[in-house]
Amino acid sequence: MTPPDRSPPSFDPQAKRPERGYLPIEDHGVIGNMRTCALIGVDGTVDWLCLPNVDSPSVFGALLDTNKGGYFQIAPRDEGFSTKQMYFPDTNILITRFLSANGVGEVEDLMPAGGTTKATARDQLVRRIRVMRGEVTFRIQCHPAFDYARVDHETTLCQDGRVAIFTTPSLTLGFASPIPLTSTKRGVEAEITLGEGETAVFVLRPLDDGEHCLPAPTAGEAQELFEMTATFWRRWLSACSYKGRWREMVHRSALALKLLTFEPTGAIVAAPTTSLPEALGGARNWDYRYSWLRDAAFTVYGFLRVGFPEEAARFMDWIEARCRDADKEKLQLQIMYAVDGRRNLKEETLEHLEGYKGSRPVRIGNGAHDQLQLDVYGELLDSVYLYNKHVTPISYDLWQHLRRIVDWVDQNWQLDDDGIWEVRGSRQPFVYSKLMCWVALDRGLRLADKRSFPADRAKWLATRDAIYETIMTRGYSEKRQAYVQTLDGDQLDASNLLMPLVFFSSPTDPRMIKTIDAIKKLPRDGGLTSDGLVYRYRHEGLDGLQGDEGSFNMCSFWLVEALTRAAGTDRAKLDEARLLFERMLGYANHVGLYAEETGAGGEALGNFPQAFTHLALISAAYNLDKALSNAR
Repeated sequence: MTPPDRSPPSFDPQAKRPERGYLPIEDHGVIGNMRTCALIGVDGTVDWLCLPNVDSPSVFGALLDTNKGGYFQIAPRDEGFSTKQMYFPDTNILITRFLSANGVGEVEDLMPAGGTTKATARDQLVRRIRVMRGEVTFRIQCHPAFDYARVDHETTLCQDGRVAIFTTPSLTLGFASPIPLTSTKRGVEAEITLGEGETAVFVLRPLDDGEHCLPAPTAGEAQELFEMTATFWRRWLSACSYKGRWREMVHRSALALKLLTFEPTGAIVAAPTTSLPEALGGARNWDYRYSWLRDAAFTVYGFLRVGFPEEAARFMDWIEARCRDADKEKLQLQIMYAVDGRRNLKEETLEHLEGYKGSRPVRIGNGAHDQLQLDVYGELLDSVYLYNKHVTPISYDLWQHLRRIVDWVDQNWQLDDDGIWEVRGSRQPFVYSKLMCWVALDRGLRLADKRSFPADRAKWLATRDAIYETIMTRGYSEKRQAYVQTLDGDQLDASNLLMPLVFFSSPTDPRMIKTIDAIKKLPRDGGLTSDGLVYRYRHEGLDGLQGDEGSFNMCSFWLVEALTRAAGTDRAKLDEARLLFERMLGYANHVGLYAEETGAGGEALGNFPQAFTHLALISAAYNLDKALSNAR
């Protein structure tokens, strides 16, 4: 087979969409099948889809280049319509509704999950048009741009023009339509007019070797796919044990987290996108389509908290496989891996793409994969400890791997590292990294005692106490009256809000209260908080890059939880925590999703949706609801 051409393909300038430009990040919903995800805008456009897996090259990438990236739009032909977007209740089926003077129509988007029928095939994108009132003419434009718009494709029509085959050397897609399609330079287009009660179904999916055409589903088969997928999501969500306040937001967060799991291996990705900017025009554009040990371990906590032990068990299997591979190859655990366990995540810049609203560079791969981030060992051991306590006892073989990890932390906790924020400047003695080394040793000791596992208890205990003393003497600044970012430093860091959450500090310890008070101050007064939104830190150059960034949504939820734990049953303090929490809920997008950050104007910034943010929301909601109920 001839290797694919990596040069950017040519495009018809008449095929550009200057009238649309870029939708705001927050104007998207997400669907998926636990292998990949699609981002769909409020204008009915699939702006992002990688096939067959979440970290595969993009097929539709208009989110990163509106002209070259490729898109799949279904929308009314005539102007003058308004839109609404929502999820079918308790599912990840997305509905985009178009309202105009002539009628009301909608597009139902789903990726089948939960079973097999004669109409199903893995990785299908099913788009069903329905008209509820009047008459609506829809325009369909399917313009793929394979391999991040680096590879041209050949378009072939078959079945009387009702099926288009898009062929490249590495991937072939079939697009089935109920009406004849017109071939264009970039893909295919069509128009269809539907009256009240009428439907039309369009399907896109990869074709296996030997498949030369794709049969279009009948209306009955499309309804069967819809019902099967809705049933899958509703049955899964019915196991959720959270019955408190904010149930709708917790349910949506749980559904989003489930979408970010990779079913074949149990891995959990940080986000399904790459290179969405942390500041428009800035350089903080990273690929998040991988499984970070830190993010995934916290996600396990979130799943356990609301009653989903199976997801925790699958991730634990994935972790054990990574430990086994590392031991076999005599290598350290990495901070992140591909969803299939690959270690090499070489970072590459796509120079031919302009980036979201001109935010370059566009990156694939992640150069931070070989960084030293000591905190991941604490988060890993904490997740295993919780799994052992709340799901099932871990095996002796897994303990052997974990024991070697704890021994390594015991010997290396004093190293400077790159920290939780993955700085690309010089390594530093981050307090949060030391804190999580303390957690690694503490949870290792607890596991050993709980299960009577063999361990060097005396040595681990001595090191755990030494770390504690180090943080107390060098990680707390008398000048700032707060725990700080680095040993002997004076800068604040929102990650220290996790100290009471990991049981390092009492939530009512005076030092912790003073740290919370310091972080709550406005940035101009030396704090990290603006209208309840918390920045991770506020000094340029730490990560080796210039420019500003938005507030970190997970840090805002960490502040809510720290305040909740510090309040106890004090109703006034709990009301303060509740007000901050409710304010943060107001920054979710129209379907309850969050990106990594929130900009100065309330816009979403960074990769979207982000697992860590939704995990932090679940944890804050759980603990705040429990505290409010106890206070009553």
